Amino acid sequence: MSLLTENDPLEVAAIAEFRQVYGAPAFKSITVIVPAYREVASVGQVLREIPEAVNDRPVTVLVVVDGPDDGTSTIARALGAYVCATGRHAGQGGQGAALRLGYRLAIAHGASFLVTLDADGQYDPAEMSSLLTPLFAGEADFVSGSRRLGRDETTDRFRSLGVDVFARVLSALTGRKVTDPAFGLRAMTAQVAGAVTLQQPQYQASELLLGAALRGFRIAERPATMRKRTAAKSRKGGNFVYGYRFSRVILATWWRDRHLR
Repeated sequence: MSLLTENDPLEVAAIAEFRQVYGAPAFKSITVIVPAYREVASVGQVLREIPEAVNDRPVTVLVVVDGPDDGTSTIARALGAYVCATGRHAGQGGQGAALRLGYRLAIAHGASFLVTLDADGQYDPAEMSSLLTPLFAGEADFVSGSRRLGRDETTDRFRSLGVDVFARVLSALTGRKVTDPAFGLRAMTAQVAGAVTLQQPQYQASELLLGAALRGFRIAERPATMRKRTAAKSRKGGNFVYGYRFSRVILATWWRDRHLR
């Protein structure tokens, strides 16, 4: 099963609503997917920083609004982005669910390369180019930014330790060197996003990375920057909750996909 065979009623309805608004637009070769849950304070600056093209390849921006809309969609449309709502108006569906919806729309509308970028401003859109270059050259299928190879401006020591611990775990499970398993700025071919099984509603980073590696896709990392959060707070729980849930996703994904290795 891949994301292309998911039949979540809310996803189906969200896609139908998107097409009622936009018809059948042709997305550019590169589509940047920005999941947003109550990010009205930061989404505008994030979208302004996204380049219009990378290596002369034009960029489409798709903002996926999760949960109640706090005005994020208005800002996104004003800045030229496509907007799709998950339909979870009563509460947050999860970043993983929002990204999966974004992947489905991007693939269906012709994107060849997908980039994920959080709406909270912690990642630098200018670093998209270094992640996409190996894909353009045919040297990799999935490229993640890495704060360990680049720069980490955050100060949470517990979360930093967790990055290193989970990096070792994923390196062991995949047989590939992983230095940062939870970085939100990633680039991949449409083939990767369409092939990997994506069931996690929230902690999708490890599911995506592990699933891609176990399916034989070429994985790479590039130096990138993890900025301090300037608005809102993380909705993924405190450190212990985050660590428990992240480890549970890793184990569940490996158990499900281990036969593919």
